[in-house]
This record gives sequence, C-alpha cells and structure tokens, in this order.
Amino acid sequence: MAHWLKRGRDAAAIAEDDARIRATVENILADIQARGDDAVRDLSKKFDGWDRDDYRLTDKEIRDCLGELSARDIEDIKFAQAQVKNFAEHQRAAMKDVEVETLPGVVLGHKNIPVQSVGCYVPGGKYPLLASAHMSVITAKVAGVPRIVTAAPPFEGRPAPAIVAAQHLAGADTIYCLGGVQAVGAMALGTQTIEPVDMLVGPGNAYVAEAKRQLYHRVGIDLFAGPTETLVIADETVDGELCATDLLGQAEHGPTSPAILLTNSEKLARNTMAEVERLLAILPTAEIAKRAWADYGEVIVCDGEEEMVREADRIASEHVQVMTRDPDYFLQRMTNYGALFLGPRTNVSFGDKVIGTNHTLPTRKAARYTGGLWVGKFLKTVTYQRVLTDEAAARIGEVCSRLCMLEGFAGHAEQANIRVRRYGGRNIPYATAAE
Repeated sequence: MAHWLKRGRDAAAIAEDDARIRATVENILADIQARGDDAVRDLSKKFDGWDRDDYRLTDKEIRDCLGELSARDIEDIKFAQAQVKNFAEHQRAAMKDVEVETLPGVVLGHKNIPVQSVGCYVPGGKYPLLASAHMSVITAKVAGVPRIVTAAPPFEGRPAPAIVAAQHLAGADTIYCLGGVQAVGAMALGTQTIEPVDMLVGPGNAYVAEAKRQLYHRVGIDLFAGPTETLVIADETVDGELCATDLLGQAEHGPTSPAILLTNSEKLARNTMAEVERLLAILPTAEIAKRAWADYGEVIVCDGEEEMVREADRIASEHVQVMTRDPDYFLQRMTNYGALFLGPRTNVSFGDKVIGTNHTLPTRKAARYTGGLWVGKFLKTVTYQRVLTDEAAARIGEVCSRLCMLEGFAGHAEQANIRVRRYGGRNIPYATAAE
C-alpha cells in the first residue's frame, strides 16, 4: 500500500485560498464590464505599475523589441516555433472532414471550421514566458484562425522584448502589453478600444485561470489551467539528483506549483528528498521553489508498478516524467495525465520550451476528462445532412414521426409527417404518428 514520506498543504486551506481568488476575480470582471478601458487602465496601474493611453503595441515598438535580441535569440525562437508548427500541422492533417451516405439517399457529414477570433494570454509577470506565444499563436494559425490577439504583462516596467518577438514571429495580428485578469477580461468582454474575441487560450496564474473559468460561456476557453504541476515516476534505475532536478525545475514556476515524486524505492525517495534540500541551497530560483516544495511537494512510496499506475491516475498530473526500467509500461496503462515524458533523456522542460508538443495542459485533475491545447481546440466540428430522394425522406420521416410521438412532441412529429405526405404519398392526419 502506498505511503507518504512527505505531504503538501491541507485541502481545506487550499479551498480557502480558492474562495478568496474567486471573489477577487468576480469583482474585477464586473468592473471591466461596467467601466471598460477606464477599469483596465486602473487595474494595470494597480497590479503592474503600467499606464499608457493605448496598450496595443505599435509596429515601431515591435521592431524595437526585435532589435534588442541577438541573432542567436531570434534563431532559437524560430527553431522552437518550427517544432511547434511541425507537430501542429501533423495534428491538423489527422483531422478530416467527413461525408458519407449512411442510407440510400441520406448523406451526413461534418466539417472542421476554425474559431474566428482568439485571444492568447502569454504570462510574463515573474518570468518572460515567451514559449506560451509559440504554443497558442502558432497552433491557432495552423488551425486557420483568421484573427489572433495576444496579451502579455510588462516585464520590469516595459514590454518584454523576447515575448513581443515570439508573439510577432508566431504571427499574432494584434499585440497588447497588458497582464492578468484585466488582459483576459478585456479580450473576452471587449472595451471601447479592445475588440472582444470568441475564445481565450493560454496559461496564467491562479487569478488568470479563475478569470477564464468565470468567463467561460461568454467565450470559449482551451481548458482550466491552474498552477504548474509535475509528477516524477521513478525507480532505482535513476538517482536522486535527477529526480530532484526535475521536481524543482517545475516547482520554480510558482509557490503553489505541486511537485510530486512517485516511486517504488524508499531509498530513491529519501535520496531525492536529500538532493532537493541540497539543490535548494544553490538554485537561483530557490525562494519560489522552496515554498512550492514545502507547501505542495509530496513523496509517495508504492509497493510496485501496478500501484504506481493507480496512484498516478488518481493524481492526474499536468506533467508526468517517467524514469523507470520500462517507461512504456506507464504509456500503455496510464489514462489521466496532461503529457508524458518517457525516459531520462527527455524532461518537462523540453516540452515546455522547444520539442514541439504543446505546453498548455490540464491541471487540478482536469486530465481525467480533457487533454491539453492542440489544433483541435481551435476547430469546431459541425455537422450537416442532406436527403437526396423522396424515398429517403419518407422512410426517415415515418420512423421520426413515431419516435416524436413516443416522446409527446406533436410539433416535431408534424415536421416529419409533412415530408411523408409530400414525398411519400401517404395521407397522414396532422400530428399523429405514421403507421
């Protein structure tokens, strides 16, 4: 039976934090809805110390940001974006339109139509997370979205050059230097100067995630993405330093980022915990990672691989790093995860930054029912039908009429009956089931 060498914060305390965030976000969105640009400006000044007449970046500002980067920086951004685009194009090619004659004279089909406008949030308050621009903008472009808007907060008092470059090179149509709830709220609700979008995508902090949740139905969203989560599944084929590095490499995202080790080796578990403490003494981002590890870090020891699979599916982590004797054992058996990273040669950072799979992934157990951001999230699969012959209209109409009356829907039945009368030559009384 699994046992814990380390547990995270109490669930009740986390729920209290969630309630405070929920109330704060609700008030902010109501303010944006009521006051538009004035509210957005006040919020930007309050939370980011950032004030300007128009938060949309000009062409000159974009060129200036590009000019601040070295040729190698630009080359690296383009390399990462090429990997994301390549994989997204393969995903898009796998999504086919369908048209089939299911019965003589009855043709059914579906089409994959892109969402018409998307707002991509690129987080950048603590770190300039330019990779999020690749993941959202390029994927939307490959899907065929005609209007793509991006928003990212200022970094150290001005637009972050690397984020701006990534947004521009990815193909964003409009770029705003605007952060937090005020950014996603403005893109979703619209203001006097910001045209609303049909869909919001991209990761963010707990407030941004809650704003997306509250805005859902006003606009579409990719998924409910909260603080970064990582689960390392490991056995004695790897060492504590490797496990600790992969745990802390994600814990540095923020103080509420869960980092969990799942192993069948108590020796590895204890070595990893010791390595975590050693690395926290030298890691430049230790202040954040230490809080995340203290409050949200866990170490779980299982009896064997079968129990490790059960625990991993219960946790349903965003990122799952598998470093075991047979990583494919977990690929074949696990069902609840955002993305798997199989074997010690790969890691979550590869997926976050450059390898080509999307890094916007489900958190807080949402992996039980959804995957991450991909081309398909930007496409609406819509259906259509044709009835080509009188015989088909009458045949379908007779069965439809009887089923409608079985449910008590006389008006529905008459829609079928009139076709039976006109195309099948049957004299069916008004709103009665066909025999």
